[in-house]
Amino acid sequence: MVENAVTFAELAPNMIVKIPATSAGIPAMEEATYRGVSINATVCFTLPQCIAVAESVERGLRRREAEGRDIASMGPICTIMVGRLDDWLKVVMEKQGISVDPGCLEWAGVAVFKKAYGIFRERGYRLRLLSAAFRNHMHWSELIGADAVISPPYAWQKRFNASDVEVRPRIGDAVDPRLMDLLLSHFVDFRRAYAEDGLATEEFDRFGPTVRTMRQFIAAVGGLGALVRDVMLPDLD
Repeated sequence: MVENAVTFAELAPNMIVKIPATSAGIPAMEEATYRGVSINATVCFTLPQCIAVAESVERGLRRREAEGRDIASMGPICTIMVGRLDDWLKVVMEKQGISVDPGCLEWAGVAVFKKAYGIFRERGYRLRLLSAAFRNHMHWSELIGADAVISPPYAWQKRFNASDVEVRPRIGDAVDPRLMDLLLSHFVDFRRAYAEDGLATEEFDRFGPTVRTMRQFIAAVGGLGALVRDVMLPDLD
């Protein structure tokens, strides 16, 4: 991963290279950062992953600084796939055969993002958070005011522009305690995602949203192969 990251980073001066927040990806982030690569931690859904990413990047930055090497031009990022955590809890709800206020499941990713953002600011981590996997306007509107990357796909930008959602800072607004109580009391995986010590690094790879996302990514590779086939060899039937 490190060697690939360095190769990709050399393609252009403004490259940011994705590395997954997995047990192998965390140490790779430190080494890639040390080598001058701006990383974007992806496949990340939880506070423990965010903290592990931030600490790894900090170690890499400190190693560069100790050698007098440039860090001013670097822009590391940690992505939280907020919508994919929400998606997973909906899967869990169906598997467990339980029912909760459906609105509370839309707040899981937002709650993790807000808590991570507060910790990053408090500890002075030198990378920014990014919100990804949009499922509703709160994945944008509840994060307004943060020093973070919010880059919704074009279709979502059009929806936001056409909506009447008030544009005002909300990053400092706490999630409704009643909704938090529902999430924490009904979903073990939310408790693991929301607590700083909820997951050990070696558990990142088998966490539900990670497995589900990686399966979808691998399936997409097969879909790309089929697309290339259809372009090169159009179906004549």
